[in-house]
Amino acid sequence: MSTDDSGSTAIGPLDIRRVMAALPHRYPMLLIDRVEELVPRKRIVAIKAVTINEPFFQGHFPTRPIMPGVLLVEAMAQASGVLAVESLGLAGSGKLVYFMAIDGAKFRRPVEPGVLLRIEVDLVQDRGSVCKFAGRVLIDGKLAAETSFTAMIADPPAD
Repeated sequence: MSTDDSGSTAIGPLDIRRVMAALPHRYPMLLIDRVEELVPRKRIVAIKAVTINEPFFQGHFPTRPIMPGVLLVEAMAQASGVLAVESLGLAGSGKLVYFMAIDGAKFRRPVEPGVLLRIEVDLVQDRGSVCKFAGRVLIDGKLAAETSFTAMIADPPAD
């Protein structure tokens, strides 16, 4: 643990077991491999290793594999889910983080197999169970995708 400029205690790194305790996602939809840094109620930095073994590369596109932009947005959302669940001490509680809005998504460069994605998400506004986030995905320090989004923390639907 370390302390950031505002005096908040940073958590990290978090391994895949801790990520899986925070998120309900599993293969092939789990898009976070590790958390490098988490400052509760402020920000998260997560990592995704993109390999040719990803199932979406079979069809997107067979002759030029590129990670779908919607999955880059999903990776940012999953990072925000870890941030929210860890910040509130809800890991293992069964709570889910649902998208409510996605704004201004921009894709700056293609994401190909063999790269490490650095996923950075900042909490912009916290209204209890509804939060606004700003996220970006970087490859070697260069912006690959960015978006703002709103999500809410809620119980899963009843069976």
